[in-house]
Order: sequence, then C-alpha cells, then structure tokens
Amino acid sequence: MKSLSLYKWYLFVAILILYVVGVRSQLSSDFYSKTCPKLLQIVRKEVQNAIKFEMRMAASLLRLHFHDCFVNGCDGSVLLDGTDGEKFAVANRNSARGFEVVDSIKTAVESQCSGIVSCADILAIAARDSVLLSGGPSWKVLLGRRDALIGNQAQANISLPSPFEGLDAIIAKFDAVGLNITDVVSLSGGHTIGQAKCATFSNRLYNFSGPGVPDATLDTSMLSDLQNLCPVNGDGNKTTALDRNSTDLFDNHYFQNLVNNKGLLGSDQILFSSAEAVSTTLNLVQSYSSNTKLFFDDFANSMIKMGNISPLTGSNGEIRKNCRVVNS
Repeated sequence: MKSLSLYKWYLFVAILILYVVGVRSQLSSDFYSKTCPKLLQIVRKEVQNAIKFEMRMAASLLRLHFHDCFVNGCDGSVLLDGTDGEKFAVANRNSARGFEVVDSIKTAVESQCSGIVSCADILAIAARDSVLLSGGPSWKVLLGRRDALIGNQAQANISLPSPFEGLDAIIAKFDAVGLNITDVVSLSGGHTIGQAKCATFSNRLYNFSGPGVPDATLDTSMLSDLQNLCPVNGDGNKTTALDRNSTDLFDNHYFQNLVNNKGLLGSDQILFSSAEAVSTTLNLVQSYSSNTKLFFDDFANSMIKMGNISPLTGSNGEIRKNCRVVNS
C-alpha cells in the first residue's frame, strides 16, 4: 500500500512538471515582463529611428518576419549568415533587407537584457511596430520564441510564395503552414507598403500571353508607366511602389488597386482577377477595399496566427547573442 501511494505521488509530480513545462512553452504577450520589462520600448525606438531614416524599412522588416515564419516556423533562421542560409534562397537573395536594423535592435536589447530575448521575438515585435508606425493596426505580440540553430535554404526555396505563382499554388503554401484563405488575402495586404523590383513584375509587361502581348488584367495607363520604368532588357533591379499613390501608408488602398486592375505583382492581381479568385479570394478583396477596419482586424489576427507557426520554445533552440550566427 505504501509503495502504491508513493507511486501515485511520483506520478502526480511527473504530471505536474509536464504541465508546468507545457504552460511555459506557450507564447504569451507578457513573456518578458519581469526579465526584460523595457523590451517593447527599446524595439519601438529602434524601429522608429530606422523608419525615419528610410520609410521603406517598415515593409522590409515586415517581410523579414513573414519570410522567417514560412520556413520551419518563426525561429529567426532567416537572419543567419552563410551562403547556405535562407538569405540566399531565391525569394531572399538580393531582396531581403533590414538585417542591419535587426542588428541594431539586438544590440540595444542586449545592453539592457543580455541573453534574454530571442532574435525571433525581436522580428515579431519589429514587424508589428513597422505596421503601426506606418498607420496600420496594432496587436499584442505573443512572445517566448527561441532561435533556430540552423537555417533551411532548400525549404525556403520551396515554401516561400513567389510573385509568379498561380493562386492555387499560393493558397496551398499558406495551407501547408496552417493559414487559410482569409490569411492569404489579409497578409497580402502587407503590400500596401514597400517596393518591388522590375524583375518581379516585368513578365506582365511584354510577353505575358504571347509575343508582345502584356497582361490583360493590368490597367493600360499603369502598363505604359511601368514599360517606361522597366524597358525590355532593362535594369531588373529598378524599383517602384507596390501600392501606387499610397506608397508608405498602411491602408486598404492596395485592395482598391486590385479592384481597379492596378495591382503591381501578378500574385497580387490574381487575388481579384483570376478564375480561381471567384470562389476563393475575390469577395474578401472587395470587402477590404471598402472596409478599412475589417482589413485591419483580419490582418492583425492573421499576423498573430502567422507568428504562432511552429515556434521553438522551452529548451529547444537557443537565445542568440548575435542574430547572424549561432552561439559558440
């Protein structure tokens, strides 16, 4: 009897430990409230400074968080240096930006709370602040992620959506990480800020559906402007605003553009103009184009969902001292 009681006691303790570990492994908005109470203010200040210097940086930081989460979850792996890292995946090579800003944020955080805050969490906070400081919505960022020990360039080449893909393929990539059609459309609305290179949309300008035939879903006046900017065999690195006439303001103008055939990327315009959109994304585009609050609410919810994609927690991963390299 005594041994049975002792067994039950050990079993109870074991279950309690598992429960506590499970609770601690969950993300929470107050994860650093005691260990780094000034974290949010530190990150906000650094993001403000970066955006003052270059407004485009808001979009770049938002995109970094997106590209981090879609590859093995939100684990800071996109920040790792090395030619075999995610930085050199097709979707990131010569286009992912903001790494120096993340370095500055990390340095400022480390000076206050050394070895406490992960790079993955810094990315999540910086993305939220970038949206808010551009006029967009805010949300409580859930925290407690740890940093990956390795990146995954091969997976990045597979998982990250491309501006040249069809709608079904894009929806499938979102579905693979637990995101639905509402998330596809609302998160695409992040393109209300930022810029894109000629190389990402010039396929729509000249030989889209035959020799000399541009994309019929592209507004003719916008087509002419873009052809002047991006001539045949021109510099593919030239950039233009993703959201014409509302370049740096986070608003619903992006969706108004789609309704008026003024989406810049093919992967944007297909949310409204493709055959697949009729039964999937078109109604959401129309709703967001006339209802800013609905877009903001859905965007915030989708960012929280995206931030919860397979985070490393508990004893998994590490807290990097330098976001570019794993701890020695």
